[in-house]
Amino acid sequence: MPSALFTPIELRSLTIPHRGWVSPMCQYSCTPETGEGVPNDWHLMHLGSFAAGGAALMLTEAAAVNAAGRISPRDAGLYTDEQAAAWERIVHFVHQHGAVDCKIGVQLAHAGRKGSTYWPFADRSGSVRADDGGWVTSGPSNQPFEGYAPPVAMSEQEIEGVVADFATAAGRAVAAGFDTVEIHGAHGYLLHQFQSPLINTRTDKWGGSEEGRNRLMLTVVDAVRDVIPDSMPLLLRISATDWAEGGVDVEASVRLARAAAERGVDLVDVSSGGAVAHQKIRAVPGYQAGFAEQVKRDAGVRTGAVGLLTSPAQTEDIVANGRADAVFMARAALRDPHWWLRAAYELGYDIPWVPQYQRAVPRHGF
Repeated sequence: MPSALFTPIELRSLTIPHRGWVSPMCQYSCTPETGEGVPNDWHLMHLGSFAAGGAALMLTEAAAVNAAGRISPRDAGLYTDEQAAAWERIVHFVHQHGAVDCKIGVQLAHAGRKGSTYWPFADRSGSVRADDGGWVTSGPSNQPFEGYAPPVAMSEQEIEGVVADFATAAGRAVAAGFDTVEIHGAHGYLLHQFQSPLINTRTDKWGGSEEGRNRLMLTVVDAVRDVIPDSMPLLLRISATDWAEGGVDVEASVRLARAAAERGVDLVDVSSGGAVAHQKIRAVPGYQAGFAEQVKRDAGVRTGAVGLLTSPAQTEDIVANGRADAVFMARAALRDPHWWLRAAYELGYDIPWVPQYQRAVPRHGF
């Protein structure tokens, strides 16, 4: 039967088999044994399971563009040749073992003032001490994220260095065989920190007006777009709202998305929040889909919806009614790495199963 969710989509020269995608999900699993920021067998298993489960596109966890850009000492990176080689192995695995013609993209990120923190399942929280492998973080100002150590305000030279690091990481992503690149401009990390008036109090060209506060994000877009092939789609994740008075709102995000699209962004991955700890999020099923719908409509750019999207009927409705062009899943995918096989069955649509799982294809109920 026809299904909007399981309709292919083309972004530049990339054909993605359907609209059910995997959100970036930090695993905090890079260990000293395998090397700083180097993805390992855990990442291969984690992402590979979604490929076998029928996902059409997956984005890796945030891969830092330099060592200081990691959220924690256990975060992945894409700033060394060793990291790039490890990612290349995972890209090859996903391409080889997908149930459908699965694609994979890397999310490039810099944590800014939210870096050098302990991972969620560590036995402590907050900023990592220097004698425990931590580092001094940076941001638009020296204003800390609540509960974390203060960052150092970035100089003009440091800002330009980060732009160059994004471009270099994007070049490594192309060489590693990734199908697409996403720039992480959301969740209170560095690019979002510069965008948000709650954090960015600079008075130079990187702050002040909305144009100044958006400058770093759009400069990174330009730098990455210049490095990757014209045939490769570029994605941008944004936080549509800060969920806090005086912060980024949806109208500002529409203007940002429109400017990003003019610079070569092909799809905006619309999330929200993360800038400040005192945010007040009203989380209900599909609570961010309306943001994706508004950005799509008012900025004239393709969007992906994310946020408590769990059921096949719910995601089918979002795509079928044009509220977003694709849906990203995270927790639902963790609970069921074969979510897409089940969704296709429930929607009455057939997608391929990997040969090793053929005996499990449902005949009389899933």
